[in-house]
Amino acid sequence: MHSLDLTTLDAQFICRAFGLLGFAIYASAFFCLSTGRLDSKRPEYFVMVLAAASCVMVSLWADFNLSAALIQGFYILMALGGIALRKEPKPAPVRVLSS
Repeated sequence: MHSLDLTTLDAQFICRAFGLLGFAIYASAFFCLSTGRLDSKRPEYFVMVLAAASCVMVSLWADFNLSAALIQGFYILMALGGIALRKEPKPAPVRVLSS
């Protein structure tokens, strides 16, 4: 008789659920960007892409695919770069000229 390992089943279910969540975040981010609700000049879009790619990367622990892992890794790196480039700039110090 075969025994059912519920811990493995639960881990696979959770990983796959993260993949579906990642898809939903990707689709929402792209929809909001396309309809003007998000602006690519602000970091929110890239935060959503980072979250989506991270969720899909978690799902790959259950069903690994090298091509998908490389794509998600690329998206994670590009999202981090996009966030870093769009951080609010610090105001320059005001210089007072004395006469």
